[in-house]
Amino acid sequence: MTKTLSSGRQAPHRVRNELTFRTLTVSDKQLVAEQFWRISFQSQALAGFSSPGSDDHIKLFFPEKIATAPVIPTVTDEGIVWPDNQRPESRDYTPLEFDGQSSLVIDFYRHEQGIASDWAENVSVGDSLTIGGPRGSLIIPNEYSQQLYIFDETGLPAMKRRLNTLRADNVLLIAFAKRQVVEEYLGALLADHNLHCLENNAMDASGIEQCISLSNPLHFPADDHFVWLTGEGKAVKQLSDHFIEQRGCSPELVRAVAYWHAKD
Repeated sequence: MTKTLSSGRQAPHRVRNELTFRTLTVSDKQLVAEQFWRISFQSQALAGFSSPGSDDHIKLFFPEKIATAPVIPTVTDEGIVWPDNQRPESRDYTPLEFDGQSSLVIDFYRHEQGIASDWAENVSVGDSLTIGGPRGSLIIPNEYSQQLYIFDETGLPAMKRRLNTLRADNVLLIAFAKRQVVEEYLGALLADHNLHCLENNAMDASGIEQCISLSNPLHFPADDHFVWLTGEGKAVKQLSDHFIEQRGCSPELVRAVAYWHAKD
């Protein structure tokens, strides 16, 4: 059941999905904006797959060796049981596109020393892996009068999904990423929106200060705004605190999700 806010807008609301594990086979692989591997998967097991939220996450389970046949767990009343109690390493990723039948597309950001990035670099058509979820989705209405999106490269797939359906006028995008990468990745979806790309591309103290400065002119009407934050964990927390405590944004209208954590 959705909640109506004081502004008359609908609040974001969650929907639950039945937890299902599926084995998918790579059907295509393309390099996008020099920074992402766009990998297409095929499987009849995708029947019933549902991902209505723009920043949904599914869990990808990577086999120890790429050519190794993936394993799939059993969902029991007591929990999830993996064969021989050996749970593969996993990472969370945003589904980019689903055709409603048997084809799923996921973009993998290229970076050093990451199990998912390494898998995407080396995988070939015909290789397989197991996915699980999404267990739930956050449905975010499109109509809020002021919207702010702050993200780095890891948030671009979710940003692409959001912009595919967004029809609002006052939208500001602040990217901790190179402009060339963002523009090539999002393309025509940027046509009606204001984009700022921070020069140092880092979610550090300087970058956060620049980000806050860029957002200071914005007015956030009561219960009629939405702020989406993603990227490095500590930076996301700092920005979330700023918009809630200093700018008066409603906590239920600030979506802050850490996609990665810097090592101390």
